Amino acid sequence: MRIGLYDVDSHNFPNLPLMKISAYHKQQGNMVEWLDRFQHYDKVYVSKVFGDEYSLIDDTYINADEIIFGGTGFSITIENGKEVYHKDKDKNLPDEIEHIYPDYSLYPQYKYAVGFLTRGCCNNCDFCIVSKKEGICSLKVADLSEFWNGQKEIKLLGPNILACKDRKELLQQLIDSKAHIDFTQGLDARFIAEEIAELIKQCKVKMYHFAFDFMRNEKAIIKGLKTFVEVVKPAKEKCYVYVLTNYNTTFDEDMRRIELIRECGLDPDIRIYRKETAPKITRDLQRWCNNRIIYRSQPNFMKYVPRADGKTIKEIYKL
Repeated sequence: MRIGLYDVDSHNFPNLPLMKISAYHKQQGNMVEWLDRFQHYDKVYVSKVFGDEYSLIDDTYINADEIIFGGTGFSITIENGKEVYHKDKDKNLPDEIEHIYPDYSLYPQYKYAVGFLTRGCCNNCDFCIVSKKEGICSLKVADLSEFWNGQKEIKLLGPNILACKDRKELLQQLIDSKAHIDFTQGLDARFIAEEIAELIKQCKVKMYHFAFDFMRNEKAIIKGLKTFVEVVKPAKEKCYVYVLTNYNTTFDEDMRRIELIRECGLDPDIRIYRKETAPKITRDLQRWCNNRIIYRSQPNFMKYVPRADGKTIKEIYKL
């Protein structure tokens, strides 16, 4: 069979499902290549991770006996300005493909390993589809050897590895790999006890990411961050705590989270939900906080001068 692959996103990141599909078909003795509109294929796989429904994909030029659409991007629609996930439209890879070693030759420009050790997340955030797609319990779905074979860097795609009951075992696998680990979805501070922090410390990590999205998690997050700092002792430039704004918190709550993160000895990083609807003070807050030169030279946001008129934040907004 002649198999064609179409990576719709092409967001400078390898498409893991297509790598697994490629590996499977090559095992079957089939010829696999990136889609060429001038060629005829027995089967073409079209994968889309981001965006809305597949009607936006122009498939009229795909010359194939069978076209298979897959990926979360085909199960999301935009309704009333919000992303809506349709579970019935989503497709999972069959087990014999899901658990195959990926074909990294599709993306020779990327030298790292990429994959999931866990699936699912207990957070069930309204703005994220992971819990709706994968469930609200973080479960181990693979060992590291399923997608890693000596690469010097590993990019983990699992949404919440620390919420998994097998987290100690999985962290030990990462330690034993001696590879640099990128927790691409961040680490959930609520699950960092001293024992977990000791394991994290043994991992080779270039950058640590945490999130402080909701006030309801304040105590657990701050406790975990303090434990992390005490045990791991990370350099400030190697650790950020994302602060979600313009979602369901007030300006005072945004400022409180910034101060709490500072008290832990870490730097906050302001993230704005739907920036186009955010109040100007929130955009000023992001500009001040995320520009480390400004942030360090003027640590008091109220005294920050955002524009050429020389007025401080306190004067502009009469705070």
